[in-house]
Amino acid sequence: MSVPVTINREHKSTLFCYIFGSEENKHYLLSLYNAVNDTSYTNVDDIEINTIEDFIYIRMKNDVSFILNTDLSLYEHQSTYNPNMPLRGLLYFSTLYSQFISEKNKNIYGKSLVKIPTPRYIVFYNGNDSYPDKLELKLSDAFERPDTSGQFEWTATMLNINKGHNQDIMNKCQALFQYSDFIAKVKEFKKTFPIKEAIDKAVNYAIENNYLNGFFKKHKEGIMHSCLSEFNEEAFRKGIHNEGFDEGFGEGFDNAISKFIQKSQFKGLSFDDTITEVMDYFDLTKEKAAELVKEYWK
Repeated sequence: MSVPVTINREHKSTLFCYIFGSEENKHYLLSLYNAVNDTSYTNVDDIEINTIEDFIYIRMKNDVSFILNTDLSLYEHQSTYNPNMPLRGLLYFSTLYSQFISEKNKNIYGKSLVKIPTPRYIVFYNGNDSYPDKLELKLSDAFERPDTSGQFEWTATMLNINKGHNQDIMNKCQALFQYSDFIAKVKEFKKTFPIKEAIDKAVNYAIENNYLNGFFKKHKEGIMHSCLSEFNEEAFRKGIHNEGFDEGFGEGFDNAISKFIQKSQFKGLSFDDTITEVMDYFDLTKEKAAELVKEYWK
């Protein structure tokens, strides 16, 4: 019996991960693997999902890793371009290989060569900036002293999955096409409506067209929360960048929180309504949001 997908409001994760990273949806992951690698595997039980939970050291939160045949694949979704993906992938794969060696009781100190699965690192990009269908990012690009020998290389292959890109892969994987089309609808509606309403309209569109065989209808509330967090986090990062702050530093976050609360007050929102706004926009617990509103309320 399959384990039902639970979309947890307290856990930040992308819709991409919910669709392709769960045991219940292995058939979508298998279809995606076949589309990307031009293979024709049919048995979902051949997939062993081994995603590392809470990998906090390099802040990779939304990845899907799995073993199929002799491949160890890492699929990650990104809404912003990141040139450091090869380095992040190298660190992540080292942890996956350590896990593999431990579970298989391999001896890397012996005289026999230890065979390991072949790494496949794919980054699925659906941000707003323009990129080609396929872009290969090399670890050597980050070397302080250029080295073109290829002796120390790690590659992240970035695939643009915005609507209209990589049509061949989209044709082979209906789940990826429907996910891409849903995100395109959110972006389209966002031009006219507030983000929450835009997501709601896009979800209803996906339900009406039976995208992912009822997945959007079954998990509407969780999908709404996940997408709202995703788009708001992206807007927050851009806001910090535009104000000249380094991403992730407390000074930028505090300033953004303060301005957000002041704008809420200017709009006439009550103290309690502002707590709700802060909680949803910054994806915080109610207790944390109340603490921040109390601190910056004027």
